[in-house]
Amino acid sequence: MKKSVMGILLGAVIVLAGCGASSEGSEPIVIGGKPWTEQYILPHILGQYIEANSDYTVEYEDGLGEVSILTPALEKGDIDLYVEYTGTGLKDVLKEESKPGQSSEEVLERVRQGYEENLNATWLEPLGFENGYTLAFSKDSGFDAETYSDLAEISQTQDMSFGAPHPFYERKGDGYDDLIAAYPFKFSATESFDPAIMYEAVKSGEVDVIPAFTTDSRIGLFDLETTKDDLSFFPKYDAAPVVRLETLEEYPELEDVLNGLAGKISEEEMLAMNSRVDVDQEEASEVARDFLIEKGLIEE
Repeated sequence: MKKSVMGILLGAVIVLAGCGASSEGSEPIVIGGKPWTEQYILPHILGQYIEANSDYTVEYEDGLGEVSILTPALEKGDIDLYVEYTGTGLKDVLKEESKPGQSSEEVLERVRQGYEENLNATWLEPLGFENGYTLAFSKDSGFDAETYSDLAEISQTQDMSFGAPHPFYERKGDGYDDLIAAYPFKFSATESFDPAIMYEAVKSGEVDVIPAFTTDSRIGLFDLETTKDDLSFFPKYDAAPVVRLETLEEYPELEDVLNGLAGKISEEEMLAMNSRVDVDQEEASEVARDFLIEKGLIEE
């Protein structure tokens, strides 16, 4: 009789253990994001695509914080993934120096290796667009410049002031000191601004040039001209999902699913989505859904 009871109990334990194994990966995947427009849209593009192409469910921590918040959250497992930019991973997280002229593939490989070795995370395939720097100026300035070198030449003979967020002046490798060492700028003055204010400052003429972000809708909103980094001074800032290695083990289909978004978002498309949120005041989740449907990536 005792052996029979023990057999039943042992069988129950085996069944429960089997149930636990089959439910592996059943917890929602948590997607984080930074507190600005593009980073409110991207988590929903990833999340809605994941749910449409797998049995996984998703939770959002969009607007959680900047890279200094998101990196520890990723390490601790508070979030499973978010979209980062290769140059940011290289400079701000791994604290490695950028090398002028490095290709997107070379920068991606550097950050992928660094994250896997140091952060128990990896970089998946880039989404297709770069949110890098461009030196921008108001069309009312009268400057005739298509490249950074053109602007630097103008600064030799005309007063030209420069405005940027305070951290830009402290950056090593791709900050202000290195910029004026790479290009022969002679700025008459420099100013520090909050990133949200510097676009208004250059539009109003408070400063002449700012380091704008290439997918920021305020470039169009404030009718700014942009220039090309003709010496490849800045590192690449290609957008790509960064995912915990443990998450990829727990959700074995996730990597292939997310790589289905590789190369699917152009810079023009990201800029247009940002504009719909910033200018037209549409919801980030709806803008993301419309994009995925229009691209044929999910069904309506």
